[in-house]
Amino acid sequence: MASLDLGGDKGMKSEQEVLLTPAEVASLFRVDPKTVTRWAKAGKLTSIRTLGGHRRYKDSEVKALLNNISGDKTMNGGA
Repeated sequence: MASLDLGGDKGMKSEQEVLLTPAEVASLFRVDPKTVTRWAKAGKLTSIRTLGGHRRYKDSEVKALLNNISGDKTMNGGA
């Protein structure tokens, strides 16, 4: 896990967003990491690129999508 500093000036309190790798997101959804990359390309998830060109995903956004999907399964009788 990595974190992204969203703070501006040094004197201000900065909030850090936890970032997840494609493998970490994939393990939460029980899918292949390539599927996570496809979701990002399709606009289902927002990806942030590192300086090295790797994708990272905001933990809060991933958990919101996970809760949304879990809620849909519950409403559909777990199917």
